[in-house]
Amino acid sequence: MRIRSRLSWFVVLVVFALVAAACGSDDEGGGDTVSIFGAPTGIEAAGMQQVIDEEINAVKDYTATYEGSDSFEEQIKIRVEGGNPPDVAFYPQPGSVVEQAEAGNIVALEDLGYSRAELEATFGAYLLSLGEVDGKYYGLPTNVNLKSTVWYPEPAFTDAGYVPPTTWDELVALSDQIVADGNTPWCIGTGSDANTGWPATDWMEDIMLRTAGAAAYDKWVTNELKFSSPEVTRAAELLGDIAFADGYVLGGFVNIPDIDFRDAPDPMFQDPPACYMHRQASFITTFFDAADGRTLEPLVDYNVFAFPDIDPGVKGALGGGSMGAVFNDTPAVRDFLRAYTASEVQCAQGAIEGVGRISPNLGVGADCYSNSILATMAGSINDALKTEGFRFDASDLMPSSVGSGTFWTAMNEYMRGGPDALAGVLADVDASWPDS
Repeated sequence: MRIRSRLSWFVVLVVFALVAAACGSDDEGGGDTVSIFGAPTGIEAAGMQQVIDEEINAVKDYTATYEGSDSFEEQIKIRVEGGNPPDVAFYPQPGSVVEQAEAGNIVALEDLGYSRAELEATFGAYLLSLGEVDGKYYGLPTNVNLKSTVWYPEPAFTDAGYVPPTTWDELVALSDQIVADGNTPWCIGTGSDANTGWPATDWMEDIMLRTAGAAAYDKWVTNELKFSSPEVTRAAELLGDIAFADGYVLGGFVNIPDIDFRDAPDPMFQDPPACYMHRQASFITTFFDAADGRTLEPLVDYNVFAFPDIDPGVKGALGGGSMGAVFNDTPAVRDFLRAYTASEVQCAQGAIEGVGRISPNLGVGADCYSNSILATMAGSINDALKTEGFRFDASDLMPSSVGSGTFWTAMNEYMRGGPDALAGVLADVDASWPDS
């Protein structure tokens, strides 16, 4: 009796364990769920989930759920290292995709059923190459943005007689004119929770493209060109010419890292504006807020000009975006990725009011976007991708310990410390670069 009792309990426990394992497999993307983790939050995250619900979940036999975090870069490392990754992560940093591929944590796109020819026809070779390891692609482009943009308030900017500049000298002259009029030219904020500092790296990257050029930019990404080099030092000094000039920045340069990037543009929409220019990527319109709470309209309440040329003959289009990396290969995950990156779903995302998402799918046309500004930017990105004139955010391509670590920290210290801090912070980033 005693032996039989123990055997019965053993059988019960085995059956329970098998059932629990099966349920656990489903929870982890084993057939009827797909978990997606990324950086977008708030209205953008809600818009992404809305499109997923309407265009994918409504017609599939699985449920895909997006989760966003303002501290994505920190949290995804914790999840992966803890053995609890999402099925799919939307990485803003291709450098992190490469690291996960080299660690053997994610699945190559070719092993998910894609062909290289198919991928390159859909997205172009450049974006895919950013997530390439040992001849295989690991990052599926899911979103792009244009960073070489400066926003301004309409009609106040035009009524004041200000004209969008096309060169750096004209930009500085316009800033001086705004100060002389008793106004403040710039709103700059680089706060971003655990990711504070990245908007300042974007300034540096735009300037590098327009001074050192694309070839030097690429060498900078791979550490062939050091942070302490004359080229990078000059880019940082030109950024300082804006950030540290008397009267140029609302709140003064020392407060730049303490102003959240999502809140930074809002003073442009006060009456009268507290600042007249804000350099930020195409997605920033998601965070535009009017003082009276109404919804701001493109071309009516705000407009944009291209980040100006600096050195003659040196041009570039700076952008960023996200790449899907697959931790769990299941039929549902494979189906979700194909559906999510297809032209129909990508077009639906472009149409979401108040969310400036641009598709990396070259088949998504201008008529998919919610306003003419976004449509023009999307066309500019597509043209640049086709001609390989597009460059991805450098910090997102660098090893994560640098790109989303010491480079961000260095920019915070530079913004707080002023010109005298520059040489030291650049040397610190060089010293932090991984040996391999």
